[in-house]
Amino acid sequence: MTRLYNDPVKFVDEATEGFVAAHAQHVCQVPGGVIRSTRSEAGTVAVVIGGGSGHYPAFAGLVGQGLAHGAVMGNLFASPSAQQVYNVCKAANNGGGVLLSFGNYAGDVLHFGQARERLIREGIPCEIVVVTDDISSASHAELPKRRGIAGDLTVFKTAAAAAEEGYSLEEVARVCHAANLRTRSMGVAFNGCTLPGADDALFHVPEGKMAVGLGIHGEPGISEQEVPSADELAELLVSHLLEEIPDGIASANGSRASVLLNGLGSIKYEELFVVYRRVNQLLEKAGINIIEPEVGELVTSLDMAGTSLTLFWLDDELERLWRAPVDSPAYRKGNLKPAAPIDVSKLDIPDEEAIPPASEASAEAAHCINEALGAIRRLIDDNVEELGRLDAIAGDGDHGIGMQRGIVAASEAANQALISNAGAGTLLHLAAEAWADRAGGTSGAIWGVMINALGSTLGDHDKPTAAHYAQALTKAKLDVMNFGKAKAGDKTLVDALIPFSATLEQQVKNGDDLASAWGKAAEAATEAAVATADMIPQIGRARPLAEKSRGTPDPGATSLAMIVNTVHDVIKRHQG
Repeated sequence: MTRLYNDPVKFVDEATEGFVAAHAQHVCQVPGGVIRSTRSEAGTVAVVIGGGSGHYPAFAGLVGQGLAHGAVMGNLFASPSAQQVYNVCKAANNGGGVLLSFGNYAGDVLHFGQARERLIREGIPCEIVVVTDDISSASHAELPKRRGIAGDLTVFKTAAAAAEEGYSLEEVARVCHAANLRTRSMGVAFNGCTLPGADDALFHVPEGKMAVGLGIHGEPGISEQEVPSADELAELLVSHLLEEIPDGIASANGSRASVLLNGLGSIKYEELFVVYRRVNQLLEKAGINIIEPEVGELVTSLDMAGTSLTLFWLDDELERLWRAPVDSPAYRKGNLKPAAPIDVSKLDIPDEEAIPPASEASAEAAHCINEALGAIRRLIDDNVEELGRLDAIAGDGDHGIGMQRGIVAASEAANQALISNAGAGTLLHLAAEAWADRAGGTSGAIWGVMINALGSTLGDHDKPTAAHYAQALTKAKLDVMNFGKAKAGDKTLVDALIPFSATLEQQVKNGDDLASAWGKAAEAATEAAVATADMIPQIGRARPLAEKSRGTPDPGATSLAMIVNTVHDVIKRHQG
C-alpha cells in the first residue's frame, strides 16, 4: 500500500514539487507538468508526453536531453486536462512544432486532442501518435483500440531521438508511428495497487493466482491462473508476444529487437533478473538479436505487484534512434554534452483571464448554481466509495475519487467566481475548467464539456428560464456525444443523459415549470441508469472486460442520475 503521504488530495502536487527539487538540473515545473530545464535547439520539434500520475518514471522522469521536452501530469491514474496539455506544450515549444504521444486511453485522447486543436488554431503545428502496445487489450484486428503500457518508452525514446537529430515534425511523427507499430507488450499482476489514503487496493487477485493481461491503471486482468515459476512466467510472456510478430517482419529468426522487462511497483529487481534470464534464453533460441535491453521499473502502477514484457522490433533507423544517448532523471544511456539552462522567466505560460461584468439577474442565478454545486459536492463525498466499487468491477475503480476531485475543484472555483461577482455563464465556465483540470480522465473531460455547455447557453446577462435550462441540457447532450463519440447503448453516462435531456425539453414545451420538468427528467435519468446494468460496454476502459460489467449499472450514468436528483432538490427550494 502507499504509506507515505500527507493529504491524499495533495499527493500529486507534493510529489511533483519534490521531484522537481531533486532533479532541477533536468526539469523545471510549469502549470500542468514539467519541461526540460535545459535549452533545446531552436526550430526543432518538441516531444511532449503525458498521462495520469502514479506511473513513475513515466512520465516526468522521462523528460531531459535525448528524451521528452515536456511531460503533462494528470492526477493519479487520471488523464491531464486539455488546459494542462496546452500549458506544457506552449512552454516546451522550440519553434518546430509539437509531437504529442501518450497511451491510448479515452480521457487522454480527448484532452490531448483538444489541446492539439487549440495549438493549431494559434499557428503551432502539432501531431499526435498514441501508443497501442498492449496485446491483451484488443485483438490484432482492432489494434487501434489497444491501450499503451510499458511500450510507451520505446515510442517516446525513438521519437525524441529523431527530434534531437533535427527531423521535421512530419518525420518525427512517422518515426513515432513506426515505433508504435513495432512494439508489443503483455503484463501480469499478483495483486492490485492502493491509492494514497484508500483503505484497500483497487482490485485483488485471489491467493495463489495471477491476473493475466492487466492494465497499468489497475484494470483487472482478462484471465487468472495459478502463479507460475519465474521460468514459466517468462515462457508465457514470450510465447504470447512471439505469436504476434508485427507486419513487415518475416519471422523472429534473424530479426533485431530490444526487450523491456518492466516492474510495476512491488516486484524487486532481483526477481526481474531471474525472469529475464529465461526471457533472454528463449529469445536467443528463437533467433532474435537482442539490442540494448532494459530490466527495471519503466512504467509502474504505484505499488502494484506485477510485471510486463515488451518486444520492440527494430530496423536500421529505429535501432540507431534507440541507441542514441539520453540524460533524464529516470533513464540514461550513452554520453551527452550538458546543455545550457533555460531562462524560466521567458517561458510562454498563459495568463489567467479576467472576470467579465454580469447583470444582476445573472449574478443572482450564479448564487443558485453555486449552491447546487455545493450540494453535488456533499453528494459525491457521501457516495465516493460506492461509485468506485461500481467502476472497479470492469474498470480501474477511480470513478468515485475522480468525481470527488472534479466537484471539489469546481465548487472551489465557483466560490472564487462569486467573490468577483461573476455571472452564471462565467461561473459555470470556471467550474467546468476546474473540474476537467483536477479530475482528469474521460469523466473529467465529459463533465467539463457538459458544464461548459450550460455556461455557454446561460451566459452572463439574461435571467435563466426553464427554456434556457432545457436548451442548455440539449446542447450538453449533443456536445458530449460529439466529443466522446458515445451513443445510446454504449453503457456510458450518455445512456442517462439522453433521456434526461429529452424529458426536460418535452416537459418545458408542455408548460411545466423548471422544478416539475426537472423532477420528471431526473426520474427518467434514474430509470435509464438502472437499465444500463443489462448492457455491456462498447467503448472505454471497461470494454476489454465487458462481460464482467453485465449486471452492474454504469458508474457514469449512475453518478449523473444521482446528481440531477440532487440538483432537483435545490431547484425546488428556490422555486418554492
